[in-house]
Amino acid sequence: MPGFLERIGRACARHRLSVVALWAVALVALGLASSALGTRTSDDLSLPGTGSQAAEDIFEREFPAQTNVSSPVVFAADSGSIESAEHEREIDEALRRVAEVEHVASVVSPFTKEGAAGLSRDGRIAYATVTLDVGPTELERSTADEIAEAAEVDGLEVAVGGLIGQQAHAPEPMDSEAIGLAAAVVILLFTFGNVVAMGLPIITALLGLGAGLTLVTVLGHVIAVPTIAPTLATMIGLGVGIDYALFLITRHRANLAAGLGVEESIARTNGTSGAAVVFAGGTVIIALVSLVLANIPIVAALGYTSAIVVAVAVLAAVTLLPAVLSLLGHRVNALRLPLPRRAVGGEAHGWKRWGEIVARRPWPFLLVGLVVLLAMAAPVLSLHLGQADASTSPKGTESRTAFDLLAKGFGPGENGPFIVAVELGDAPGDEAKAALARLDEALGKADGVASVSPPIPSADGTAALITVVPTTAPAARETELLVPKLRDEVIAPAVEGTDLRAYLGGQTAAAVDLADGISDRLPRVILIVIALSFVLLLLAFRSIVLPLKAAAMNLLSIGAAYGVVTLVFQEGFGVGLVGLSETVPIVSFVPLMMFAILFGLSMDYEVFLLSQIQEHWREEGDARKAVIDGIANTGRVITAAALIMVCVFGSFVLNDDPTIKQFGLGMAVAVAVDATLVRCLLVPAVMVLLGRASWWLPGWLDRRLPHMDIEGRPEAPAAAEPAPAAAP
Repeated sequence: MPGFLERIGRACARHRLSVVALWAVALVALGLASSALGTRTSDDLSLPGTGSQAAEDIFEREFPAQTNVSSPVVFAADSGSIESAEHEREIDEALRRVAEVEHVASVVSPFTKEGAAGLSRDGRIAYATVTLDVGPTELERSTADEIAEAAEVDGLEVAVGGLIGQQAHAPEPMDSEAIGLAAAVVILLFTFGNVVAMGLPIITALLGLGAGLTLVTVLGHVIAVPTIAPTLATMIGLGVGIDYALFLITRHRANLAAGLGVEESIARTNGTSGAAVVFAGGTVIIALVSLVLANIPIVAALGYTSAIVVAVAVLAAVTLLPAVLSLLGHRVNALRLPLPRRAVGGEAHGWKRWGEIVARRPWPFLLVGLVVLLAMAAPVLSLHLGQADASTSPKGTESRTAFDLLAKGFGPGENGPFIVAVELGDAPGDEAKAALARLDEALGKADGVASVSPPIPSADGTAALITVVPTTAPAARETELLVPKLRDEVIAPAVEGTDLRAYLGGQTAAAVDLADGISDRLPRVILIVIALSFVLLLLAFRSIVLPLKAAAMNLLSIGAAYGVVTLVFQEGFGVGLVGLSETVPIVSFVPLMMFAILFGLSMDYEVFLLSQIQEHWREEGDARKAVIDGIANTGRVITAAALIMVCVFGSFVLNDDPTIKQFGLGMAVAVAVDATLVRCLLVPAVMVLLGRASWWLPGWLDRRLPHMDIEGRPEAPAAAEPAPAAAP
């Protein structure tokens, strides 16, 4: 791998203009394609083999006309009756405009017999049902925006709910990225000491992110891409893109300061730090792609869309960045800032002193680190996986306004009704009708149920559909508890002894099944990711102890992140600091995604630190000194990389979406913990205590393992171009 990447770096340096031109053409082509196709997302909470999925399957098979997007358009009068002649005329005119929007198949007015249920008892609120001729994955934002604009009525409060409301006028999450980038600029300026070197990681990361996101946008027209996927991919892509470029540029500037020529330095950089970047990025990608094994569609989609962005970031780092560095030559050190100068590369004396302090007293540092991490992780013991609904959306958005109006006029359960899909089997007509009537009656008498619709038969009479409206909101704990109660205590007894098969589905039922499925699959995914990472680190560092130590440390840092997220979002400690007025459920797939992302990212710093320690161990054979020298050589750059990652992730706490806030806070905490408590306390303390045992590998295994050198060990160049002796 190092030799191959060295040749890639040399080729990109020699053909720099062609490489830059190819990237430019690719970016323009992808941008035009994504612009022409438009953005298409879908939050598929389905989970194969569950009751909610069985209900959804029956619904789609037997009631195909109802599977297209259907959303309420809610109208509210501040005073007077919504049923006044004037308001009725204005609403009918608005609905006529909505009906003319492309892809609108039907509009059911609340003033018709068919839509009469859409009038509230107090006469202040009404809703019409808008059905499109496309499914959730085909709904585009432009269509949603047009429907929302067509529905506007002067003098009335109007909002679109459901999937259409989620897409309509969705806020662009640009402020958080800008803040994260601004912080990265400041950190890079202090790290490099000049403007040109500072700008390179930012430019490379943004170009790679642009290419990755356009690929995700195009992918959304082939498969279901979750709504938060682009934002999550942006968060990860920015962080790794800047960090990977930072490691490469640091090595390149050190090579130039040591006297290597520009082309030779770029080639050596790609073969050493570039190989480490590919290895680290590959670990992140493997962790993300392994989420497919959970067999949960929304989690799998989030995994491979994020993996695409990481893969493009790695590609940009080892191809585009070498070409740009070649174009700049020694001007990579231009536009210096009036900061204290220090040698480029080599040891940071402050970090060396810190390594010596930890090495002298490893036990106290180890115990302090463990106590702090375990205390941070303690709240995870009360973690409850839930779901978000429109009540957690920012006030003033279409979906939040519609949610509040429906809850006010018709009760909170109107925002998330259950569906009971029934297969009639071979039951005779009269027997099936009687059984359906008993089921309908039993559902109506159940505690926690506000209303039940009469059974609606399918066209061929082989199935029926019952709508059940709960008394509580979709994301309420009471509604979650109602799911197993209805299944076990109401539906199952009502159809027992008959040929009917009934399944409970709907938004909350799907979320409950998803949370249960994730709880069941999380241990398996954790074991798979740890096993794959163990094998990679075993091959890279030829040690059994180091991969085990890395897995344990990463689990501790991720556990601490879980604990903080639980404490803030579920328990409400400091919830106002993250921009929320009340607690919100921790979305069920957040912990699973966080684990895959953070385990991969933690391995980044593990690889860069251990590769340096391994290099000194090979050269000198002194395990204690190798740890100290490894920290001295990597402390500054890893700290800068971690600070950038923390700032980028932390900036997403400003995003309006509570789910993104959970990802942002959790990932920022995990990286901060990993770069401080883990890398500065636990890793050096454990490795000093283990000594030579850190590198233990049975002889029989050593003989069978292929040799892998992450950063390579290139020989010194025969000649070098003149270069500045020192740089800031």
